[in-house]
Amino acid sequence: MAKDYYQILGVPKEASSEDIKKAYYKLAHKYHPDRSGGDEQKFKEISEAYQTLSNKEKRAQYDKFGRVFEEGAGFDPGFDFSSAFGRQNMDFEFDFGDLGDIMEDFFGFGAGPQKRDLKRGKDIEVEMEIPLEDVLRAGERKIILEKYVSCLRCQGVGAEPGTHVKECFSCRGTGWVQQIKRTPFGSFARSAACPECGGEGLKPEKPCNVCKGEGRIRSKEEINVFVPAGVDTNQVIKVEGKGEAGRRAGKAGNLYVRIFVKPHQAFKRKGDDLYLSVPISLTQAVLGGEVEISTLAGTKILLNVPSGTESGKVLKISGKGVPRFSRLGSGNMYVELTIKVPKKLTKKQKELLERLKEEGV
Repeated sequence: MAKDYYQILGVPKEASSEDIKKAYYKLAHKYHPDRSGGDEQKFKEISEAYQTLSNKEKRAQYDKFGRVFEEGAGFDPGFDFSSAFGRQNMDFEFDFGDLGDIMEDFFGFGAGPQKRDLKRGKDIEVEMEIPLEDVLRAGERKIILEKYVSCLRCQGVGAEPGTHVKECFSCRGTGWVQQIKRTPFGSFARSAACPECGGEGLKPEKPCNVCKGEGRIRSKEEINVFVPAGVDTNQVIKVEGKGEAGRRAGKAGNLYVRIFVKPHQAFKRKGDDLYLSVPISLTQAVLGGEVEISTLAGTKILLNVPSGTESGKVLKISGKGVPRFSRLGSGNMYVELTIKVPKKLTKKQKELLERLKEEGV
């Protein structure tokens, strides 16, 4: 039964690209395997759904057929080949699951085996939570990942020290072998990755005792990630070559660190600007004066409150916001003044207020 990608992401079928992206980030943050209470299988389903629905062409294909045809062959998936060719009268077995490959061979959709880097390690995406204060300055943060790392015994080549890596006998070093397929259209030869060497064309003469010929083992690695000033939630930092190590000295994948900035108790962030609510007394609002406030960096500044200030008035402090991520300078800090009305008054305070009332204040 086909998976309902919309249901997996919890969005309606008419959801916008932005809604799909927001739903994915929220669920990925919740179910990521590296988080407490994460669910690897659920995370894979969420990622699979997002990969399809975030791509305009794939989403259109999914909406129409209920699945995505990666090969892109131009045929009607609803067409019943078993009925059309009278399968019950055929004297050979035919795997209809390989229809895409057959159509490619028959109609020439492919131009032979495509070269791809079979040794390259996988990319890794992780999440990193940082306090709002940390976006004020650039710095390095350490993370520990369990992943494939290069085998120290064989230096990543997969062969025991002192032995060699040789050409695969089955494919003669090409990485490909010929397979014959029998179909309703006749027999066809097609190229496939060599099962003996996994399509690499080379095999260790004697596999490494530690990594068993893989050239890599699973282990923990401490990685320094440089976090620029001004980063915001959902920005991704790329760390070249710090994904999983490749097989047999293959190129390593990349590490992608998705940033999540924690909410602050006092400050609210909107882009590069910061917003702060500051209570002032009734007399400060009427007479004016100076109020000491703290910036996000922890420094103290004196804020001049004009006389006759009404509750809700916003004052701007230039350059005290968040550093701009890709430009010079910083955002601004906006301070909203709220008048703190006393709930309990002393006898003297009441008398003074009554006198002011008589004066029409």
